[in-house]
Amino acid sequence: MFELPEDLVVLGMKRIEGHPVEGFVKGKGKKNPIIMLIGEAPGEKESVQGVPFIGRAGDELAKSLASIGLSRDDVYMTSAVRSRPYVWKEKKTRNGETTKRKYNRAPTTHEINAHAPLLDYELKNISPMVIVTLGNVGLQRLLGKDAKVSNLHGQVLNTRVRHLASLKENEYIWSDEKYIIIPTFHPAAVFYRPSNRDFLNEDWSKIGNYLNVFKL
Repeated sequence: MFELPEDLVVLGMKRIEGHPVEGFVKGKGKKNPIIMLIGEAPGEKESVQGVPFIGRAGDELAKSLASIGLSRDDVYMTSAVRSRPYVWKEKKTRNGETTKRKYNRAPTTHEINAHAPLLDYELKNISPMVIVTLGNVGLQRLLGKDAKVSNLHGQVLNTRVRHLASLKENEYIWSDEKYIIIPTFHPAAVFYRPSNRDFLNEDWSKIGNYLNVFKL
């Protein structure tokens, strides 16, 4: 199993101090995997258990992997941000009382920058055969804000990726090496827009076809 160096974990936790986030979830999987999955950020269950892609979204992802003959053991799972971004919201209970609780939210640019060194390290050291980005956050972390999953999903991209220029600034530069990237929607996308399921299934079929062509 691949493990982030402890000093890099400490750095990541320090860089995100002061942001409304909680927990810390390391990437999980082996080195030189068939696929490296890059998501957005942990949710509530992930932040508590310290395991990426569990719960409903994890179940959907497992189905997608199974559709092309793979399991969690064949891939490396990670995300652009490793701590759960949350926002406090009020919610009325059945008896009419109002309570406050934390809800998931999309990570900010500052939070993505805070954990950029961790993903940079994984990209340089894990050597996946294919990178599958799940949703816009992971895709744009690698290719910039102009990259949209709605436009690029299911396409096989042979491209350089962005990495942080230095720890002292939030500027990105392009890598010398190229990576094979196939963007698709986040597995949770089917919950708020069921029509995405057809796109998701088609994308994973294309991912499977790509792997079969190269007998990966």
